[in-house]
Amino acid sequence: MSAILERSFKLMEHLAEHPEGRPLSSLAADLGMPLSATHRLLVELVRCGYVRQDQSHGDYTLTIKLVSLGLSFLSNSGIVDVAQPLLDNLANEAGELVRLAVVDGDDLTFVAKAQGARRGLRYDPDMGLSVNLSCSSAGHAWLSTMTDEEALELVARQGFGKPGEFGPKAPTTVKAVLAYVRAARKRGFSMINEVFAPAMTAMAAPVRIGNGRTIGVITIAGPLVRLTEDRMLELGPALLATAEDVAHASGASAMFKRRA
Repeated sequence: MSAILERSFKLMEHLAEHPEGRPLSSLAADLGMPLSATHRLLVELVRCGYVRQDQSHGDYTLTIKLVSLGLSFLSNSGIVDVAQPLLDNLANEAGELVRLAVVDGDDLTFVAKAQGARRGLRYDPDMGLSVNLSCSSAGHAWLSTMTDEEALELVARQGFGKPGEFGPKAPTTVKAVLAYVRAARKRGFSMINEVFAPAMTAMAAPVRIGNGRTIGVITIAGPLVRLTEDRMLELGPALLATAEDVAHASGASAMFKRRA
């Protein structure tokens, strides 16, 4: 049963990367699964309403049922209601993209955002993504709340990001990651330059509640031509203040209460 569930989730995750749809043969090949087993899983996912088969081409695509579940969960948890006004204020001040990621076990996942860029280049990646810890400002900010040993254990479990898949300055060694983590710990917030993506910068601060536990991370990200190192240092106090405000307001969220 566990193998079936794992294959089903991998199948849906793969379809999420291909909104245009994928034929049965390609799905089986991409996932290294037998054609017959892939077809059986798809039939069940179609029956449950999570996958749809295009009648004209035969390709399989995700329905919005999974999205609806996620949005319903976020709405009922109160996360967005609590954080959104604070994210909006910070985005207006920064003039860049502001996002909130929540700690979920060993992962960070973005759940809310506010776009402050009104003109020129706009950085606006997909939401709901699990954060790569070694190559992101959010990851570095969260890791900075741990001991070096705890941080490295999480990074080792997830694996290092490859510069070819992230930015040209993505750290690929323990020493390089620790340099970012220790700098974030000393500064109170993380800063990266062309680490997550080429020509992009970002900064992040952890959201820590009264008992010292980290429940999330707030990030500001934008193009290097605007969000320079000097600009990030200038925005540091506002970022830290917003993280503190979200921490104080977290009691209004059912999800955050469980993490207290």
